[in-house]
Formats: sequence, C-alpha cells, structure tokens
Amino acid sequence: MGFNYGILILPIRAIQAVFSIIVLGTLAYAADRSWDSPSEINFLIFASVWTLLALGYLILAPMKFPQFAHKFAILGVEAVTMIFWFAGFIALADLLDDARCGSRAGRSDKVCRSAIAGCVFAAFEWVLFAITTAVSGLHAWKNKNERIVKQDPAGEVQNPI
Repeated sequence: MGFNYGILILPIRAIQAVFSIIVLGTLAYAADRSWDSPSEINFLIFASVWTLLALGYLILAPMKFPQFAHKFAILGVEAVTMIFWFAGFIALADLLDDARCGSRAGRSDKVCRSAIAGCVFAAFEWVLFAITTAVSGLHAWKNKNERIVKQDPAGEVQNPI
C-alpha cells in the first residue's frame, strides 16, 4: 500500500488559493498606484484569477463531478497554471530589477514593496503548482495504459461528508 497523497492535496489547494488572493491583492495595489501598470503585473493578476477558477475545477470536479475529472484534463490544468506562475514571477522579477526596486531608494517605495511581495508569493505559488503537477503527472504516467476516465482517489480531494 502506497502513501495516500489525497490527505495532502486539500491543504495544498487551500494554500494555493490563499497565495493567489495575496498576489491578486498586492499586485492590484501596485497596478492601481502606478500611472501605467506594467504588463508583467497585469499578467500575474490574470494568473491569480485563472488560478482561482482552476482551483474550482481541481477541487470540485473530483469530488462532485467525477465524469469531468479526467486524469489528463487535471494534469493539463495543473501544468498550464504552473507555467503561468513560472513565467509571471520570472518576468516580474526581471522588471523589478530593471526598475531598481531592489535598491535602497526603491525599497522605501510602497509600490515597489508591494510588487516585491507579490513576486515572492508568486514564486511560492509556482513551487506549490510544481508539486501538484508532479503528483498529477505521476498518476497519469502510472495509469497511462488504462482506459480509466476517473481521477485516482488518492490524488483527489476526498469529500468529508
């Protein structure tokens, strides 16, 4: 009997949702306070909203709608979301370096501090999605020759009721 990854998925999903809301808030503040919000910040705002929608699917589909919880659909949503976060936090980190937000003068600016915080949480969000994508990928690889449609119960959120 292997380790039941299902007990880890719901707490990771909750942390992903909280980090997404934090990134959304910090970068919405940075976008609002700057005259012309950079596309890097706008992209991470999009990634935050996408993540909240994707988490709705990743949590509800295996629990309530198992016919829609195909292993490759879940893997695809996980992988796309992970790529969004990776591209977003790398682009924002590069922008913040070019904008001199790491200098002493930049660190005192509230917009820079908010954007730096958003970038750090976006990096952590990428790590969390890399972990859950790996779990979904391992499940898809393990069952690659089976013609099952339903996601593995060990990799999904268990309905407590």
